[in-house]
Amino acid sequence: MPASATARVPWSDRVLSALEAAGNKLPQPFNLFVWLFAIVGVVGTAASLAGVTVQVPGAKEAIDVKGLFTGEGLAWFTANLGQNYVGFPPLVTVMPILLAIGIAEKTGFLSAAIRAAIGSAPRWLLPYMVGFLGVVGSIMADSVFVILPPLAALAFKAVGRHPVAGLLGGFASAGAGYSTSIVPTSLDALFAGITNAVLPTVPTVQAAAAPVNPVSNYYFNIVSALVLSLLAGFIIDRIIEPRIVRTGVPDVETVDEDAESSLTFDDEGSEVTVDTNAAVEHEVTPAERRGLRRGGLALLVTAVVMLVAVLLPASPWRNAQGEFLPRSPLLNSIVFIVFALFAIGGFTFGKAAGTIKGFHDVPRLMGLALKDMIPFLVLAFVMGQFIALFNWSGIGSWIAVSGAEALQATGMTGFGVIVMFVLLCSLLNLFIISGSAMWTIMAAVFVPMFGLVGLEPAFVQAAFRIGDSATQIITPMNPYMIVLLTYLRKYQPQAGFGNLMSGMMPFVVPFWLAWLGILFVYYTVGLPLGPGNDIFIEQLR
Repeated sequence: MPASATARVPWSDRVLSALEAAGNKLPQPFNLFVWLFAIVGVVGTAASLAGVTVQVPGAKEAIDVKGLFTGEGLAWFTANLGQNYVGFPPLVTVMPILLAIGIAEKTGFLSAAIRAAIGSAPRWLLPYMVGFLGVVGSIMADSVFVILPPLAALAFKAVGRHPVAGLLGGFASAGAGYSTSIVPTSLDALFAGITNAVLPTVPTVQAAAAPVNPVSNYYFNIVSALVLSLLAGFIIDRIIEPRIVRTGVPDVETVDEDAESSLTFDDEGSEVTVDTNAAVEHEVTPAERRGLRRGGLALLVTAVVMLVAVLLPASPWRNAQGEFLPRSPLLNSIVFIVFALFAIGGFTFGKAAGTIKGFHDVPRLMGLALKDMIPFLVLAFVMGQFIALFNWSGIGSWIAVSGAEALQATGMTGFGVIVMFVLLCSLLNLFIISGSAMWTIMAAVFVPMFGLVGLEPAFVQAAFRIGDSATQIITPMNPYMIVLLTYLRKYQPQAGFGNLMSGMMPFVVPFWLAWLGILFVYYTVGLPLGPGNDIFIEQLR
């Protein structure tokens, strides 16, 4: 390549291309997780034979690190092969939602709704809309990783922008900003419960600190969500999409020409197939408008029925205390709610718009949706085995406790130790994706430790949120990365983890620094994190 041509390539492209090339040298995802499974098995076995144990702070008994290649490990594996697969957490979320999205997508409901919704919206605003929806999407829990990316891709395509930019931006915004939102979520209640559970270990801190509840980080969360939304939109618009265009990623799905994608009928009622490679029309047809009106009405009626059902004083979707937080059947019903809204809206649209004839078409639409996700279902088998072994072996707890002890040993003070704490959480987040599992371990060590030097438990919890989110979009341990890779391969059939890393990395460092900067402002100015929750415990300063 001539020097002049090289000079015209932005430095960010060169860095990301190098990262992409290195990442794509990794084995294919199926092979990668086979290797990771074997490595965890060997490491766990060596630790088990060496008698390694982990004492999690607050636990009564130490945890023995267990190995796959022992009698106990082999018996566990052979007895749980099927359960490791069907118990793979994303399957519980992905599969039901996927069936409903199949109805909404294959009838044309999603495409028409997106085109109608953004028809009058400025083209430049779309990346910021996707960034905002991603950052606040944790209100839907893990469902956001399944729903937002493909919808964002459709929205970008509908206005003539590159769909892969919407796909990657939607996932990155949702993952890197997962621990914050403009409204309280179940995650706030979960974190608060864990924080309160460890306070009794240090009575002086418990007596002096402000109570922690689901809105203890609310003010901090609102500011974080708004700043990160704007930052996400900027990254999508100025970094992700220009690079995708420059590298020549196709802006239409690359699929088997013989694969069926959706159903419609001619004037005589005979079934015909619609080609998914056809360009998405910008205009909404009269039939689609009729379908949208009736589908929207069906959604509204369904939502009202659900709302009335849960607001009744004796509603079975309340918890034992008659409330919805911290845990309740309502919060456990997010997948059902999403399923019902997509399925009912899609079916009603299809009937009104004429893309389906009746309920007998529904199973086929669901089947077509499953067909699209066969690669994911295959990868889920080996990834489920790996995640199950990692959790069963106790290696995750071993890594977390060892890291916490190393940070304690530094003896740092002031905001510097907070930065080190966030960095440690970010590194551990590469191995322990579950925020509740990691906070259970970290809170047991650091809430009392920081409390004794005068930092409120709510502040330590806010700092943890940064490390719990920013890096989860670049680790193969994140099971939803496989879902994203499946979506991406519709445009880039040979895409691997390198392509994902180059698309995710531009979000990680800016999100981490911006979020930490917000925390620094709160720390130095002494702004309240939420109602009644400050930065410092005045009695212990």
